[in-house]
Amino acid sequence: MSERVPKLRFKEFSGEWEEKRLNEVSDIVRGGSPRPIDKYMTSDPKGLNWLKIGDVDKNSKYVVKTEERVKHSALTKTREVHPGDLILSNSMSFGRPYIMKIKSCIHDGWIAITNIDSNIETDFLYYMILSPYSQKFFIDNASGGGIRNLNADIIKSLPTYFPIDKKEQQKIANTLSSLDNLIEAQEKKVEALKKHKKGLMQQLFPQEGEKTPKLRFEEFSGEWEEKRLEEIANITMGSSPKSHFYNENKKGIPLLQGNADIKNRKSNPRIYTTQVTKECNKEDILLSVRAPVGVVAKSKHNACIGRGFASIRVKENNYQEWLYQWFLQFEDKWSNISQGGTFDSVNSSDIKNLKIYIPTPKEQQKIANTLSSLDNLIEAGEKKVEALKKHKKGLMQQMFVSEES
Repeated sequence: MSERVPKLRFKEFSGEWEEKRLNEVSDIVRGGSPRPIDKYMTSDPKGLNWLKIGDVDKNSKYVVKTEERVKHSALTKTREVHPGDLILSNSMSFGRPYIMKIKSCIHDGWIAITNIDSNIETDFLYYMILSPYSQKFFIDNASGGGIRNLNADIIKSLPTYFPIDKKEQQKIANTLSSLDNLIEAQEKKVEALKKHKKGLMQQLFPQEGEKTPKLRFEEFSGEWEEKRLEEIANITMGSSPKSHFYNENKKGIPLLQGNADIKNRKSNPRIYTTQVTKECNKEDILLSVRAPVGVVAKSKHNACIGRGFASIRVKENNYQEWLYQWFLQFEDKWSNISQGGTFDSVNSSDIKNLKIYIPTPKEQQKIANTLSSLDNLIEAGEKKVEALKKHKKGLMQQMFVSEES
């Protein structure tokens, strides 16, 4: 290893960082689970906080609440952590640190970092453990096959590097914390836009039993016309090619088979096929017809569609974008089209006979333009979030020392 200094450093600081294993600067302890746990649960507000994985937002920095409590008698069989301690999950999405803001008992799915050396800033330690180098160390050393696990010994052995000057630790932590604040603020903007759009869709399309929407542009009037979907759109049910025609070398055309191929409401083909069965065109609406049914996306490709999809394209004098937005607001209504009591799929007849109320082409266009402009704002906001996260990750790769430095 070369000189122990980060690649990116504030100019007022110099000198090598100190190298230690994590257990040299803190105590690493595992949580404990009283059993049977039901005997120790309590609704008494004076009970002890009981932290479960579901209590923590995976994108949060802090633990601020728990949903459940345990009796004080559980203390002999569990572990209590305190504000300022760090905790990490030791299975599933393991290794992601959180800072405790409350006192709580933790079960054996958590590992705690306590009694942190007074020369180390808690926020600095949090970001150092969150850094790509530390996370890679956990991944490389985690045990297990399908479900991999961290244990206390792996966490204890994490190589850590610290600037001796706490002011440098604080400056690094403050820089990354300010980025977290920007990311959080941007995510809230995106969520607010999504909520606004959802509310708007509920008003711009007629609800069940109605023939006109609650909210309407002032230049339009009159009832919408009732149609069956097949009257206004061409519907193609997918058919899967034989698997030996599949390839990952982009030979043939993209193959869309199921929901994994329509992430973020856009087609994302993973494989190609040289046997073409049923096709969709670019900008066709893709509708998943197998569980979960009703998920909608736009095709960004001329592609082959497997049995997991139907493709839908409007006929002349109607607007594709309007129909796409109609399907979006209809997504949570597919359970009303259950077959035989088990809602795992829909067939061609179900889709063709969907009852739909449609306005004039001009009103379709205005609704489509309004909602698609919101989609554009949401997409731009999500790209900002991703850019900020990418920038933060890049900073963390340069602002911390690692064994690879």
